[in-house]
Amino acid sequence: MQVFDGHNDVLSRIWSAEVDPVTQFSKPGLHINTPDAKAGGFAGGFFALYSPQRRAAFDFKGFRGGAMPLSAAIAQPEALQSVIAEIGIAQQLARAGLIRLCTDASGIEAAMADGIPAALLHLEGAECIDRELFVLDALHALGLRSLGPVWSRPTIWGDGVPFGYDQDGDTGPGLTADGKRLVARCAELGMVVDTSHLTMKGFWEIGEMGLPLVATHSNAFDLCPVTRNLTAAQLKAIGESGGMVGLNYATVFLSPEGWKTGRATLDDCLRQLDAMIEGAGEDHVGLGSDFDGAPLPEGMESCADLPALVTAMERHGFGADLVRKLCHGNWLDFLRRQFGG
Repeated sequence: MQVFDGHNDVLSRIWSAEVDPVTQFSKPGLHINTPDAKAGGFAGGFFALYSPQRRAAFDFKGFRGGAMPLSAAIAQPEALQSVIAEIGIAQQLARAGLIRLCTDASGIEAAMADGIPAALLHLEGAECIDRELFVLDALHALGLRSLGPVWSRPTIWGDGVPFGYDQDGDTGPGLTADGKRLVARCAELGMVVDTSHLTMKGFWEIGEMGLPLVATHSNAFDLCPVTRNLTAAQLKAIGESGGMVGLNYATVFLSPEGWKTGRATLDDCLRQLDAMIEGAGEDHVGLGSDFDGAPLPEGMESCADLPALVTAMERHGFGADLVRKLCHGNWLDFLRRQFGG
């Protein structure tokens, strides 16, 4: 079963580690790499462009839940440097034939048919974009097709949610006036606008602007009450708007035990999928792994282990058609609606 999912951080992880991109991606080590992708049926997804506070290899394996305040803001020129570098990494990987950069559903399907991971570029936090939005148009020309106005830190566009337990995403203001201009311009360009990391107020504001509500890598709040997860009302709104929500494999967002200990299981993933399907509907749920950006559940060491999740879905009682929808069908259908073709 081929898997196309809503979020990974492999580009920023490569940039932060200061390694040769082609060499690193060609061997096991990262959650996403060429041999593991072939072994596990990883067919591509949204490849995030992210600006870290500092350029250093990050370690998520030891993370445990605990109140984490919003990160400090990052300057626009500094953020742009890392984003451009990560696009350069993606282009190097594409030239080496390790991924294929795609801007629409037909391109993704062609890459999947050719057995090459399809990469749809996504901006996770829009700190790199200037108020005039010139950088947005430039990034769009370079292939950017999806954008989240914020990560979990403040920007001129809006507020993100801190990482916290026993509280929903109603943690503060939503989009600024500039943020609404940014979202409107994304709509004009036909881009996906991602609500993951955005406050609940910002989530509803994007819905009020008439865009399909998308949370590329978020889970159900009712099963794990953390600020990054979505309430039943939010999940329902995603389905009603024709949007998508992608299951985040991060242990700390899967269950209360996962938040407290950093440990979770594939059964926790299945319980989350049940809740997400009940809330948004089976046509509006997919996968949003957060590979290379989060601690993974037991039995999921890298994308090579995706067949274990597929098998777990089947044993859980998901039929073949539903498994196909969750693994890639729903994301592709949504992207056809979004981009046409």
